[in-house]
Amino acid sequence: MADSAKGRPAAGAGGKGLTAEQVVARFNRLRQEQRGLASKAAELELELNEHSLVIETLREVDPARRCYRMVGGVLVERTVREVLPALEGNREQLGRLLEALAQQLQAKGRELGEFREQHGIRLLGEEDPRSPPRGGPDAAGGAKGGTAGVLVS
Repeated sequence: MADSAKGRPAAGAGGKGLTAEQVVARFNRLRQEQRGLASKAAELELELNEHSLVIETLREVDPARRCYRMVGGVLVERTVREVLPALEGNREQLGRLLEALAQQLQAKGRELGEFREQHGIRLLGEEDPRSPPRGGPDAAGGAKGGTAGVLVS
């Protein structure tokens, strides 16, 4: 808020006029959001595989056989015939949800890439494509003018 008083736009004003700290904070937030999406996708992938395994196992069992299903935190006794369609429906929903998450993850990756490019962000250990290769004439002299951007650990 103090930046607005100095005549600079606030952090939410389209990404223009951000301080280095604000750029790093926003970049880290975008990376954290991307990691959260990836983590959720991995979790759902495991759940989808678990559903598939249970469905395949139950298909080989007598449909009249009794089994137990957790419904709202309570174990309910049902037959395989009653449980199987519900499990298959859940598996389909998980698949659709995974597809949607994959699209969100790709969009977040594009957003992150655009933000990196827009603000010249480099990660530690990553070379700046604008700088000369290591071992070149400027290697011993360190970074010389013209290299702008933010270095993020």
